[in-house]
Amino acid sequence: MTETTIHIEGMTCQHCVMRVKRAIEGLAGISHLSVEIGTATVAFDESKIQQADIENAVVRAGYKIKS
Repeated sequence: MTETTIHIEGMTCQHCVMRVKRAIEGLAGISHLSVEIGTATVAFDESKIQQADIENAVVRAGYKIKS
């Protein structure tokens, strides 16, 4: 199990939080998820999903990943 914190640009409200949460929790291999404005802390199984896949889901939801 791997845990990471992803920093996200463009989140301004609780609607943004819910949108990111829905985008990530729909992915296979996610075991824990905590989303706040500007960050998502995710625990995931690397045999099922990679961090890049999670970040791509956030981007598809309309947000940018901070480097």
